[in-house]
Amino acid sequence: MQTASTNIGERLCNKSIRDISWLLNIPRSTVSGIITKWKQLGTTATQQPIGRPRHMTERGSAHAEAHSAQKSPTVCRVNS
Repeated sequence: MQTASTNIGERLCNKSIRDISWLLNIPRSTVSGIITKWKQLGTTATQQPIGRPRHMTERGSAHAEAHSAQKSPTVCRVNS
């Protein structure tokens, strides 16, 4: 498996994104994204997420909503 540093090294040797993609057999969008990230941040390492983490995940929230609906279902009454 090739690393991001290989992409950057190839780019510094004046190879095109298409050539790098063909040489490493990875999509052009991946090569382009790695090079863009390197230009903006100066590194290809994964950065920490910004902001406070969520207290409850989306899955947990959906589970809580479903559970509360089972405990107290709403009853519709039809007027006759």
